[in-house]
Amino acid sequence: MKNTHFLLRVVLILSVLVGFNFAAASAHANRLIGGEQPLSKIAIHKVTLALRDSATIKASPIVLGIKGKDTEWVNVDFEYEDPSDDDWIGVFSPAKFNGSNCYMENDRKEQAPYICTSPIKYQFANFSNSNYRKTGKASVKFQLINQRADFSFALFAGGLSNPKLVAISNSISFANPKAPVYPRLAQGKSWDEMTVTWTSGYNIHEAIPFVQWGLMGQHKKRSPGGTLTFNRNSMCGSPARTVGWRDPGFIHTSFLKDLWPNSVYTYMMGHLLSNGSYVWSKKYSFRSSPYPGQNSLQRVIIFGDMGKAERDGSNEYSNYQPGSLNTTDQLIKDLTNIDIIFHIGDITYCKWLHLTMGPIYGTGSFYDTMDSGGECGVLAETMFYVPAENRAKFWYSTDYADRKKQPWLIFAAHRVLGYSSDKYYGLEGSFEEPMGRESLQRLWQKYKVDIAFYGHVHNYERSCPIYQNKCVNSETSHYSGIVNGTIHVVVGGGGAHLSEFSSVNTSWSLYKDHDWGFVKLTAFNQSSLLFEYVKSSDGKVYDSFTISRDYKDVLACVHDGCEATTLAT
Repeated sequence: MKNTHFLLRVVLILSVLVGFNFAAASAHANRLIGGEQPLSKIAIHKVTLALRDSATIKASPIVLGIKGKDTEWVNVDFEYEDPSDDDWIGVFSPAKFNGSNCYMENDRKEQAPYICTSPIKYQFANFSNSNYRKTGKASVKFQLINQRADFSFALFAGGLSNPKLVAISNSISFANPKAPVYPRLAQGKSWDEMTVTWTSGYNIHEAIPFVQWGLMGQHKKRSPGGTLTFNRNSMCGSPARTVGWRDPGFIHTSFLKDLWPNSVYTYMMGHLLSNGSYVWSKKYSFRSSPYPGQNSLQRVIIFGDMGKAERDGSNEYSNYQPGSLNTTDQLIKDLTNIDIIFHIGDITYCKWLHLTMGPIYGTGSFYDTMDSGGECGVLAETMFYVPAENRAKFWYSTDYADRKKQPWLIFAAHRVLGYSSDKYYGLEGSFEEPMGRESLQRLWQKYKVDIAFYGHVHNYERSCPIYQNKCVNSETSHYSGIVNGTIHVVVGGGGAHLSEFSSVNTSWSLYKDHDWGFVKLTAFNQSSLLFEYVKSSDGKVYDSFTISRDYKDVLACVHDGCEATTLAT
C-alpha cells in the first residue's frame, strides 16, 4: 500500500457501474438505530476551569509529518495528584479552544461556555494504564491526521457529565498543515473519465490546484482543479454550527479525461504557489474502466453505512467500532481482486475520509430530520463529486453500458425501497420505506431488474426473487434464464452500529445476518454472474448465488413485463 491509492475505481454515493446496468436512486440520510454517540455524552457547555499547577500534560513529537506523512502517532504523557477513573484526555484542533470567540446560536437559553469547541476525540486516562488511579501517571497514544490546524490535549477531571479542565498541553502541528491530502476517486460522466477530489488548506488566491497524471511509466500531463468550500453558516444547526464546527479547508476537483481502457494511471495532486514553487501530495494510482461491452472479468464490492472507528481505540462523534475497521481490512487484503467499489449511502460519519482506502468524506440528511448533527447534506454535496446537473440534488444518471452485452440490471438506493425485515420497518407493518416499492415494483418488473441493493438498515438480508410481495421463483442458489422477479438485498452492514431484525418471520427472506459485511459481484463474462456475501470479521463467504442469463432472456415476456404490441409489430 506504500505510495499507492486503491488500484480500482472508487465510485462514491451512487453511480453507474461499467459491465452492468445500474439504475440509481439516492435518499441519503443518516438513521441512528440505537447506540449513543460517544462525544454527545460530554457536557461540553458545563466545563469549568480548574487548572492545577500539580497537573501536567505533554504531547510529542512537536512537528508531525516531516517525511510527508498525513497520519502520525502522538504520545501524550500526563500526571495528576488527584487521579480518578473518570479522568479523560480530549484532543482539540485548533489548539486554542477557550471561549473567547465562541459562536452562539440565537437562543436565549444557550449560555457561553468556557470551551467553544468539542474535542475531535477522547480517551479515558486509564485506557492504557490500569494503575493510573494509584500512581496518577499514565500515557496514551492518539493517531492524528492532517486537519489543516494545530492540536492540543487537555486533561479533564469530573467525568464526562461534569468536566473540569485541570491541564492543557503544548500544541503540536503537521509540518505543512495545508498540504493536499485525502484523494477521493469517482467515475465521471462517461466511461473514459475519472474525477479526483481532494482537500487542502490553499484558497484560489494562494495557489492554483491541479492534478499531474498519466499512464504508469509514461509522460505526465496536468489537469486544472476547481475549488469549493463552505462555512459555519452553511450548516443548518447544532452541533455542526456550534461546538462541532471545524473549518473544512478547501475542496478541489479535477477531471481526468480520454482515459485508455483498463489501464493503470498514476497521479499526484499539486498546488502552484504564488512564488512559483509547488506543493505536492504523495503519488497514487488507479485502474481505468474497461471499454463498454468488453468481455472481461469484473469484480465489484457493494455496501453502505460504513461508519468510522478509530485505530487508536479512542472515542469520537461516530464511534461504530469495530465493523468499519474490519471491512476496511478485508478490502485491503483482497485488493488485487477488486475492480470497483460501489458505496450506496451514509458515506462518511464525519472523518471516514481517512479511515479507508484512499480517504473519503460527507454526511447529512435530505429528510425532514436533524439526525445529521446539523450538517444536512452540505458535506456530502461538497466533499464528493457526482455527475449531477444540480449538486444540491443527488439525482443523476450515466449510460455507457449495453444490455445486449451486459444482461444484468442492478437497482441501488440508500433507503430500503424494496424489502427488509428490519425491526422498525416491522413495527410500521410495511417492511420497507413508506410507499417505497409501491411506486417502483412495476418498473422493476418491466425492465427485468435482477438485483436491488439497499443500505440504511445496518445488517445483511437477501430475499427470494419477488414481485408484489410473493416469491416467484423457488430456486435459492442458481438462477438461469428468466427469473420472473427481483432479488432484494440489504447490505448496510459496512461498519455502523448493527440494526435489529423484526421478530416476524417474513416469508420472502432467504438469508439474514446480524453482522458486518459486504457483497462481492463477479462477472466472469457476458452471461455468468456470481453473488457473494462476505463477513467483515473473517473474509469468508456466508451466502451466495449465481445468475446465468443471455440477452434473449431480457427480451422474454413475464407477468407485467411484456413489451406492448400493436398490429404493426
